[in-house]
Amino acid sequence: MFTSNKLQTPLLSLIVALMFACGNTSVQNQESSADSAKLEEYKGETEVATFAGGCFWCVEAPFEGIDGVITVISGYAGGKEKNPTYGEVSSGKTSHRESVQITFDPEVISYSELVDIFWQTFDPTDVGGSFYDRGSQYESAIFFHDAEQKKVAEESKKLLDKSGKFEKPIATPVIKYTNFYPAEDYHQDYYKKNPQDYYSYRSGSGRDKFIKEHWPELSEKEYKAPPKSELKKTLTDLQYEVTQEDATEMSFQNEYNGNKKDGIYVDIISGAPLFSSKDKYESGSGWPSFTKPIDARALEKPTDDALGMLRVEVRSKFGDSHLGHVFYDGPEPTSLRYCMNSAAMKFIPKEEMEAKGYGEYLWLVD
Repeated sequence: MFTSNKLQTPLLSLIVALMFACGNTSVQNQESSADSAKLEEYKGETEVATFAGGCFWCVEAPFEGIDGVITVISGYAGGKEKNPTYGEVSSGKTSHRESVQITFDPEVISYSELVDIFWQTFDPTDVGGSFYDRGSQYESAIFFHDAEQKKVAEESKKLLDKSGKFEKPIATPVIKYTNFYPAEDYHQDYYKKNPQDYYSYRSGSGRDKFIKEHWPELSEKEYKAPPKSELKKTLTDLQYEVTQEDATEMSFQNEYNGNKKDGIYVDIISGAPLFSSKDKYESGSGWPSFTKPIDARALEKPTDDALGMLRVEVRSKFGDSHLGHVFYDGPEPTSLRYCMNSAAMKFIPKEEMEAKGYGEYLWLVD
């Protein structure tokens, strides 16, 4: 996918994809055009995701600021009553759940990636409420909008259930979407309007403690990028040109295009986990391609018009480095092709993941 709208024929899409893929087929400097082309200008069709995970303040905030996410609205979903109020829902007088509705651009981020993030925002094994908020109004749910979302959500739930991350089974139901009512204005962006109350609530309710105990930390503190002066010494010329100067390596003649081993691919600059071998596929482009990242929150996606067409660049958020591009011509379930430069990544074989500090990601490789 190279323009804002889908190409009309799959064959034409494939031809264009192979011609331009991650960039030109030789190493060259491709200066970023982020100043002149912004992600807001990359306007494709939008889709909607609806999740319930207890207090909607705490589910809304993690999705804010993720590239490809257009809006995140707190509200009430799944009940029979029309136009419910916060007082009615929070007191348990309705059949609604506190929920969030996310409008997103599927050409930039997939529904599957949003589901992956959603699981990390609450306790999916909790029955009868969420942390110290009890009652059906605080029970979790994934409200699917179509058959594809249902399939993605159910398969994701099944994988998580088998992961061994939790002592109890996943209790979050996958339910057909029926309705959503936005909450009152003072609930929107609550974490920005009332940060002290918001963070006190997260901590006091036990939500932060639970997340910290069950999910690896993904932050700049954990994955810090060295200064450029040090990178000049430690990286090869190709690695430096690709990551720091937005160059593109040779197609087919790169380290990981044909790699079929089990493991994960991490950012060569910061060490942050990027992709699992389980999501790698042969795209025919000549560069390693993936259907989705391990966690979209580790990436940034500015637009790039260096080749005279608007494309979505993929950068490491913590490494502040160029990785490749993402195109809307990939296979199901995401329809995305994360076309990466081998020189921007380091592969950690499955058998070495535990020793090298990536043991918490083994379930994504198995």
